[in-house]
Amino acid sequence: MEINKPTRIVSIDLVRGIIIILMALDHTRDYFHQYSYLHDPTDLAYTSVPIFFTRWITHFCAPAFMFLSGISAFLYQTKNGKSALSTFLITRGIWLLFLELFYVSLMWTFNPTYPAFFLQAIWGFGASMITLAILIHLPKPVLTSIGLILVLGHNMLDPVRNTSFIWSLLHQPNFSDFHFGHSQFFIAYPVIPYIGIIVLGYSIGNIYLPTVTPEQRKKWLRNFGLAAMLLFIMLRGINVYGDPAPWGKQPGGWLTLLSFLNTTKYPPSLLYTLMTLGPILLLLAYLERPLNSITARIIVFGRVPMFFYLVHIPFIHGLGIIAAMLSGYPAAVMVNLKVWVTSNAQLKGYGFSLPVVYGIWMLVILILYPVCKWFGKYKQTHQQEQKWLSYI
Repeated sequence: MEINKPTRIVSIDLVRGIIIILMALDHTRDYFHQYSYLHDPTDLAYTSVPIFFTRWITHFCAPAFMFLSGISAFLYQTKNGKSALSTFLITRGIWLLFLELFYVSLMWTFNPTYPAFFLQAIWGFGASMITLAILIHLPKPVLTSIGLILVLGHNMLDPVRNTSFIWSLLHQPNFSDFHFGHSQFFIAYPVIPYIGIIVLGYSIGNIYLPTVTPEQRKKWLRNFGLAAMLLFIMLRGINVYGDPAPWGKQPGGWLTLLSFLNTTKYPPSLLYTLMTLGPILLLLAYLERPLNSITARIIVFGRVPMFFYLVHIPFIHGLGIIAAMLSGYPAAVMVNLKVWVTSNAQLKGYGFSLPVVYGIWMLVILILYPVCKWFGKYKQTHQQEQKWLSYI
C-alpha cells in the first residue's frame, strides 16, 4: 500500500480515529457482554482486570472528543474568522441537540414514541459548542481562566445536592427521576466540566498555527500531557480533592491499582479529566508523523467521526437484537427500551463472554470501515457545494 506524505497535520484526525474505535468497543460491550447485565464493570466487588480495563480504556473518548473539538474550533477560526466560528458553533450546537433528542435517542430505543430521551455525549457537545460560541469573544486570558476554573474547580460543587432538572443538566447526573409525559429523561452528561474542556482545547489551539514548528508543538503537548498525568497521580495519592469517590487499599495489588484508576465519569471529575487528557496530549505529540499502513486506515474513522457515531449505534443495536433472538429471547426485549439496555431486567442472563465481545467489536469496525471510507471521500469532494456535509 502506497502512503502519500501528508500535506497537513493529521494527528488530530488520527487521535479521533483511535477514540472512535474505542467508543465502539464500549457500545459493543453494552449490547453483548453477559457481565454487563449483571454488574457494573468498574464495581471492584465483582469485576476482573480484563473487564475493568475494557470499560476503563473507553473513558478516554468523551474528554478527548471535547478537547479536540476545541482545537478544531480554533483552527476553523484561523481560516474563517471569529464571527463565522461563532455562527458555526451555534448552528452546529443546535443541530447536535436536535440529533441527540430525536435521532440518537431513537436509535438507542428503536421506539418512535420516544419512551426515553438519552442526554449523553452529543448533547454535551452541542451545549458546550453553543457556550463556546459566546465565550470566544472574551479576551483570551479570561477565556483560558474560565476553562481552568471549570475543570479544576467544578468538584467544589459536589456537595450541592439539588433535584432540579437544570442542575442535573449542569452538574449532577440523573438517570431516572425526570419524566415529561410518558417520556423519561436520562441525563448522563452534565455540561459544566465539558464546557471547561472544550474551552481549554480552544485555548491551546494556537500551538497548531503555522508559526509553531512541529518540534515546538511536540514539546508543548508532551509537557502539558506529563504535567496532567503527574498532577493526577499527586492529587489521587493525596485522596482529598478532585474526585467524589476516594480510592482505597484493596485485598490485592491489582485491585488496589483499579481502585486508584477508578475515577468518576458522570460528570467527569478533575482527576478523571487529568487521567484521560494527559495521555491524549502525549498521543497528539507523538503521532504527528507521516501515516503508515495502519494509521492510514485508522484515520479514515477520524475524518468522519459524527457519521460513524450516527451509523454505529443502530448497527450495533440491530446486531444485538439478532443476538438476543438467536439466544432465545424475543426481539422486544431489545426494543422499546425505557432504560439503558444493560438495566433491562428481562435481559439478565443474556450475553456472551469477553472474547466474543471483542470479536464482534472487530467485526463492527471491519464492516463500517468501507462505509466510512466512502463517506469520507464523498465529503471531501462535495463539501464545497453541499454545506450540510460540514455538520456530519
